[in-house]
Amino acid sequence: MSALERAGLALLHRVDPETAHGLALKALRTGLVPLAGFTSSPRLRCEVAGLRLANPVGLAAGFDKNAAALEPLSRAGFGFIEAGAVTPRPQPGNPRPRLFRLSPDRAAINRFGFNNEGMEAARERLGHRPRDAVIGLNLGANKDSADRAADFCAVLERCGPFLDFATVNVSSPNTERLRDLQGKAALTELLTRVMDSRQALLRPIPVFLKIAPDLDPRELGEVAAVALKTGVSAIVATNTTLDRAGLTDARKQEAGGLSGAPLFDRSTRMVARLSKLTEGRIPIIGVGGIFTAEDAYAKICAGASAVQLYTALVYEGLSLGARIARGLDRLLQRDGFESVAQATGCQREEWL
Repeated sequence: MSALERAGLALLHRVDPETAHGLALKALRTGLVPLAGFTSSPRLRCEVAGLRLANPVGLAAGFDKNAAALEPLSRAGFGFIEAGAVTPRPQPGNPRPRLFRLSPDRAAINRFGFNNEGMEAARERLGHRPRDAVIGLNLGANKDSADRAADFCAVLERCGPFLDFATVNVSSPNTERLRDLQGKAALTELLTRVMDSRQALLRPIPVFLKIAPDLDPRELGEVAAVALKTGVSAIVATNTTLDRAGLTDARKQEAGGLSGAPLFDRSTRMVARLSKLTEGRIPIIGVGGIFTAEDAYAKICAGASAVQLYTALVYEGLSLGARIARGLDRLLQRDGFESVAQATGCQREEWL
């Protein structure tokens, strides 16, 4: 991290976290943030769910909820970018404050509640997206929706023509009863309808499924079975957790989903279990607690084909994605791997 980036982070940490996030996005759009640029190598280049990635380190959903900073983000060294979550109609989300830094734990708690400007605003911006980047969208449902599956389908149908992939998000803890859609019957119906909408696109795109880290072994087995049956292209493991074990910050009891370093072990074990349950037939995107190249490498060795990060940027700056990618390249070389795919799952048993 450069001295300039370190100073910028120090200033942002002096203000409310959600205000700081807004300032970071504004600085990105106005060109005030130094960007790492294209980051790749023969070892880092990979293909996941049919997507050709310059490197396997992606930006998770939540950072750019409204697809408002795609052009600068495409030059920040990530191999792929996921915007959103986006719902059919704009919605304000939950009352503020709704984002909390837990600095001693290198973590965050949020209860945003899918605040976003809606699919029409996202569609307009996606229509002007950079064409040399791999860009996806996290699909969401409105809080008051009577048919949440229809909401996911609507966003996919409107925005799909401008995307490289879409992610069905049934794992946010901040929309009432959303996680109920991870049950076998409800998830099967939801994904069947979403996949039908996908097939109706002129250019069908990969559809990912994002799951919670709080599923028990039976529930996880059902999710894996439904994913295989319905033909989703990848599983994103995982979203935020409701667990608070081991936290030290005084704000640990704030309602919402916990992300960051405390999630690393839990989410990595989920990656390994999913890898075994699906027998490698569905790529897994590992998310949760990635702060270093070693963290990303551990998720890959546990069974992930690629990774995503977000919360670590709060503490390490936007250059972190490129730094992790370069470090991952060195780790792959050290261990004699010529590609990310060769390393995927090589230490899975150690995480089971």
